[in-house]
Amino acid sequence: MRNHFGNGLASRTAHKVILLLLVFALSWTCVSPATAQKEKKKKTDSPPSADSSKTVIPLSDEQQIDYTLSEMLGAWQLGDIEKLHKDYADDVAIVNGSWAPPILGWTNYLAVYEQQRARMQQVRMDRSNTYIKVSGTVGWACYQWDFAAVVDGQPTESQGQATVVLEKRNNHWVIVLNHTSLAPKVPQAVPANAPSPQQQPAKLTPR
Repeated sequence: MRNHFGNGLASRTAHKVILLLLVFALSWTCVSPATAQKEKKKKTDSPPSADSSKTVIPLSDEQQIDYTLSEMLGAWQLGDIEKLHKDYADDVAIVNGSWAPPILGWTNYLAVYEQQRARMQQVRMDRSNTYIKVSGTVGWACYQWDFAAVVDGQPTESQGQATVVLEKRNNHWVIVLNHTSLAPKVPQAVPANAPSPQQQPAKLTPR
């Protein structure tokens, strides 16, 4: 009788333990998907990372050439040889506004540029009225330039035109030809009522 009672008690106790385990397991399976859903919602609702705001919009070929021209002129003014060489091809041809043969190759151009740059201070070179055209991996640009500097201790100003041919090499536009021409200086207009050199105004004498 005692053994039967004991066995029954143990059986009921084991049954209760199994029921508790089943309830715990069922409650866990109900909670886990809800928790996972909440975590998924958090990830979905989370704001975009800071890296997404740094997306770079690619420039068109015309914009890249315009940037290259600005960088070249800036380096030319400052005497930044590294940046200047970045924008000029090793086989570049330079045609200047004076009666002189073309300068062929970066090395030859650099020697001439350094000689000229050593004579200049307070250099300013502005570009205006730029026209850019692209055809495949070749592009060209025309613009007007306005130059001012102190050359050999004297203020100097000049204006002119430039035609630049570029080629896209290794996904980078470089200048392969730079043709510069100097515009003649326009004489200043003399007022109509200004006296001629032969007719100087009479000097006032003290009385």
